[in-house]
Amino acid sequence: MLQRIDEFRRRRPRLPDDVVTLEHGAGGKSSMALVDAVFLEAFRNDELEQLGDAAVLQMSSGERLAFSTDAFVVRPLRFPGGSIGHLAVNGTVNDLAVSGARPQWLSAAFVIEDGFPMAELREIVADMSEAAARAGVRIVTGDTKVVEKRAADGIYITTTGVGVIPDGRRLSAEAVRPGDKVLLSGTIGEHGMAVMLARGDLAIEAAIASDTAPINGVVEALLQAAPATRWMRDATRGGVATACNELVKGAPFALILDERALPVQPPVRGACELLGIDPLYVANEGAFVAIVAADQADAAMAAMRAVPHGAGATVVGEVVGEPAGIVALRTSLGGSRIVDMLTGDPLPRIC
Repeated sequence: MLQRIDEFRRRRPRLPDDVVTLEHGAGGKSSMALVDAVFLEAFRNDELEQLGDAAVLQMSSGERLAFSTDAFVVRPLRFPGGSIGHLAVNGTVNDLAVSGARPQWLSAAFVIEDGFPMAELREIVADMSEAAARAGVRIVTGDTKVVEKRAADGIYITTTGVGVIPDGRRLSAEAVRPGDKVLLSGTIGEHGMAVMLARGDLAIEAAIASDTAPINGVVEALLQAAPATRWMRDATRGGVATACNELVKGAPFALILDERALPVQPPVRGACELLGIDPLYVANEGAFVAIVAADQADAAMAAMRAVPHGAGATVVGEVVGEPAGIVALRTSLGGSRIVDMLTGDPLPRIC
């Protein structure tokens, strides 16, 4: 059975759809198929082949830069714990950070609907300024477009970021080895559930706030304490489960997660149970997964927990040799189950 699963997952993603759907934006299997069959097919090059949260570019001077871009279409624009303005900065900063870079500069492009309140625009821009200052980056250029009513659902924001990768710092899936530990920087599921409940479509009330925050400080502390950190990914669309599956796809190892170690706040767990959603698939905007050499895991944990946003860091699993290409979960009941990549789109428009 595992052999058949492995053979199926090694196949190139197929895109049988005639139209784009919300599933293609969820960060799971449909998103992978869309990227592979449309964008990679058209733009294929050496840098793009190394898909990650950011492109790593080698400069003629010898320096390496990380370069990333992201669009934000969250609804509602403001939710407990943040706004589209916070997401627009933090999302790109975090993509650069988990690529091993120190984020430096951002650009910001706005698509604004005719009739959008100027006061609300000023608030969103102020949120971006606050988030940039917290992350230690500067917004240095941008663009603004205004479209007709009902053509942009208020406002969309795209940010692009550049970061510098220090000499000798290299992160890759190829560096991961059996015996390595799987670390989470903090609790999971807050962002996706906070946005979902803020829409008011569900008769559920819970004290859940988004975790949106810059993680570059936590990442830097981790990399200073544990230079044998192998790989990192921020667990945004598709959640922790999808991030882990992206790592093991085609790899000669597996990840085993421990359900009892997964840090999920009680309100988040309760809301997920009511909605029938697994917290492993819920998006985060301030949490990341890291693979660290076993002998440096304790030092990594101590360094992360010394940074305010990393106080909830914990070891949640390990890398094993087989069954290769699989993410599995040891359940609290003593059994195990395969954790596949996200299928469908349980929480659309969450970032």
